[in-house]
Amino acid sequence: MKKVAVIILILVLVAGVAYFLVRSNGSAPTASDNDTVRVVAAENFYGDIASQLGGSHVTVTSILSDPNVDPHEYESSVADGVAITNANVVIENGLEYDTWIDKLISASPNSNRIVITAGNIVPDPLPDNPHVWYGIDNVPTIARAITNALEKNDPADMAAFEANLTTFNNSLAPLTAKIAEIKSDYAGTPVGLTETIYLYQTQPMGLNVLTPFDFEKAVAEGNDPSAASVAETDDQVSGKQIKVLIYNSQTVTPITTNLQNAALAENIPVVPVSETMPPNVNYQTWMLDEMNALEQALAQATGH
Repeated sequence: MKKVAVIILILVLVAGVAYFLVRSNGSAPTASDNDTVRVVAAENFYGDIASQLGGSHVTVTSILSDPNVDPHEYESSVADGVAITNANVVIENGLEYDTWIDKLISASPNSNRIVITAGNIVPDPLPDNPHVWYGIDNVPTIARAITNALEKNDPADMAAFEANLTTFNNSLAPLTAKIAEIKSDYAGTPVGLTETIYLYQTQPMGLNVLTPFDFEKAVAEGNDPSAASVAETDDQVSGKQIKVLIYNSQTVTPITTNLQNAALAENIPVVPVSETMPPNVNYQTWMLDEMNALEQALAQATGH
């Protein structure tokens, strides 16, 4: 039995190494990858940003990448641990959003590895709301920290990293412009949220979020909202007090599903948003697609 257990352990470790050697784009690394900075991102949107900033000088592994999986329920694997062990740079969100990666980092101490915790450095975090990447004004600070880490690991390519950072920051302009456009056209419009995640954008858009914060926070943390907040949220839908429901498609519970169905029955537009970046897009496209969908829903609901 001991021999069998050892064999199983060896197979698991080999599988973990093989997993790490598969790059974020699905291809195996070549010999030239030995010269790249190895980056592990807890979430794929941070991995995408690192890829844009590093270009051909980085190899990126994103651990959370399935938009159909609730990030709050994720459990790390042996392969994740192997990836962390080999990383030069690790990017996590922090703020108790991805505590599983802290355990992996602690299990593989490395004084030369740079760990970037986005939630600890952003200029505008919201109270009790770890979804800092949804705050467009937070992203340049995260990008700067990633660039600094890449330059420390690969100073010879500093000029390329700085140029990529400038390009990336410029690419955020359409997002800030869209937020300003929605604010100009729809400020004060009452909306509902199933989760706290989109407060990072509804607030600068000037939208009037009616959903009780304790309802949003409970759902975001995987808890059941209070009966009073559920009743209030339901009344806002049945009474058509809200014009649009913004729905987190990854944090789904019977309560949020009932709310979504009730909104649809009342012909209230429902706009899905996600915590994990969908496939075949980058961070900027993901954010802009959601904003465009919200703008269309607001136009439909208000007759603009």
